[in-house]
Amino acid sequence: MYVLGSKAIKLAMVEFVYQNRLFDNGAMPLNNPQLLLSTAGGRICCARCTAQSTRTKLQCGRPALKTSKTQKCQFHGGGQTSGKQTSEGRSRIAAAHYKHGESTKAARAAYSRASTTLNQLEDAMHLLKMTMAPRTRGRKPSGYEPVRSVHDVIQMVLDLEKHLVGGPSEQE
Repeated sequence: MYVLGSKAIKLAMVEFVYQNRLFDNGAMPLNNPQLLLSTAGGRICCARCTAQSTRTKLQCGRPALKTSKTQKCQFHGGGQTSGKQTSEGRSRIAAAHYKHGESTKAARAAYSRASTTLNQLEDAMHLLKMTMAPRTRGRKPSGYEPVRSVHDVIQMVLDLEKHLVGGPSEQE
């Protein structure tokens, strides 16, 4: 009976790896992949990435991730992706990254709406010659529609009035 991790098994695995080596750098064609990789002068034996290079047709020389179901390194798709693909997995990731609530989707949407309003007010101020300050640099937020005429200014003010908490009818 073999005990995993015993020195004799590791030496046998390393010997198998060295006997089946076809190239000087330890790479092998994928039709006969090496499943084990010996590193640190033969003291460490681990699973080897089974990905094949499209250019040289040689096996990847990196160690495979322990969590990989397909025995691949992190560059060839060995990272865990199963948690992200379901709604339960997404909610677990969102809960793990939650800190204070300032970056929720609702908070980001509110910030984007406020930025849109500020950019439109800046456009209106430049259009009505109320300021000579330079315009705000950078990309505009999503949902931004430029204000280019006095009619657009009037429409913007009416839209802002509709969205106020009290509204125009409750202020009278």
